[in-house]
Amino acid sequence: MLIRQFTDSDWPQVWEIVRPVVRAADTFTYDPEMSEHEARATWLESPPGETVVALAGDEILGTAKVGTNRPGPGAHVATASFMVAAHTRGQGVGTALVRYALAWARQRGYAGMQFNAVAESNRSAVDLYLREGFKIVGTVPGAFAHPVEGRVGLHVMYASLSE
Repeated sequence: MLIRQFTDSDWPQVWEIVRPVVRAADTFTYDPEMSEHEARATWLESPPGETVVALAGDEILGTAKVGTNRPGPGAHVATASFMVAAHTRGQGVGTALVRYALAWARQRGYAGMQFNAVAESNRSAVDLYLREGFKIVGTVPGAFAHPVEGRVGLHVMYASLSE
């Protein structure tokens, strides 16, 4: 698997990953009715951050965006988001993207990486992040309206990069 920077020609395949994730409304806090244009504007990270794709040959298996979590006094903490094609879940794509994001942040001198809103019902993602060194530092009860499970918590997760 190769992970490389997103190029404009990748968007059609990335949209095929992003669209069903957003429409399902069971993992991301994005508006499930967002348009393709809105999704592209939301997913593509501006420099100094970047958006990447994970590839097997010419097929995009997943995508991630990495960047600074907050400006100013919070600019020493990175953040990232990940989406994996449904048919490739459980095959290590998400793990590879998380490891890429952590390495990206370390190489740029970030002190840590923070995820601001991980739905506690997204158990596979929560488990992955915990395996990769993140801790749940807080949970906002009932902050995510899951379409099946109802209102569930949103975790704030953090990994120190200076240890």
